[in-house]
Amino acid sequence: MALRFASVVATTLFASTALASAADVSVPYDPAPAAPQPAADYYAGDDLVFELGIKGVVDPEYLGSDDYRILPGAIFSIEYLNLPGLGSFGGPDGLGFSIGPSFNVVGDRKADDHPELTGLDDVDTTYEAGIKVSYEWEYAEVYGSARYAFGGAEGFVGDAGANVIARPTETVTLKLGPTVSFASGDYMEDYFSVSPAESVASGGRFAAYDAGGGFKSVGVAASARYEFTPDWFLNADASWDRLVGDAADSPIVEAGDKNQYSFSLGISKRFSLDLF
Repeated sequence: MALRFASVVATTLFASTALASAADVSVPYDPAPAAPQPAADYYAGDDLVFELGIKGVVDPEYLGSDDYRILPGAIFSIEYLNLPGLGSFGGPDGLGFSIGPSFNVVGDRKADDHPELTGLDDVDTTYEAGIKVSYEWEYAEVYGSARYAFGGAEGFVGDAGANVIARPTETVTLKLGPTVSFASGDYMEDYFSVSPAESVASGGRFAAYDAGGGFKSVGVAASARYEFTPDWFLNADASWDRLVGDAADSPIVEAGDKNQYSFSLGISKRFSLDLF
């Protein structure tokens, strides 16, 4: 199944990029300045520039699962922010240093929905909120985020990564690079530990296990982004993550799959506001 899923992801990303290139030929335009300008000039009069959109997401039914589901999702990012007295963050086309919010939602895990989890406690939907920082050059970027999780699981979780960036046309941006994620002990325990009581309830199918904090996964992420008309974007993202450390050794993951794939396709729009 993993190979079939990876093939679908690769095919869809290729198709998205090919369609973007074809559209560039038939509807040429120049949505950006010919040369980069200082952020103060590019966003003259604007204090906040952000993107908002919707997407469809294909990802594992729960952490460590080998089955997949389709869910709706939101796209939100801050490209430029000017705070009087504190300075500005971000710049033209997102280049330079940026800082903004980071959100994530992990769906619930219920044994009634997954017979292979019989005996395990349910985990309600988990909400994650925090901060993300990044620095982008013309052909590369580095980023990192940290979030606090609450709801079904509690604790801290985050990720970091780097990308090489290709811009084959003025309207297409491609990114590819390694990723790593980590989580606190409380978070890992909620998703990957098996208590003695759960072990008994499962009929011994799951051995008792106590997961600790640390690295949760390593992987690779790719994205294709097409500005099909000024300030409107088509976004395609795909990733492969392999659970490592205490997460990978969990009996829950051993019964599922250490390899976790995800794919999303969405549309977003850039907004500019003069706040001050």
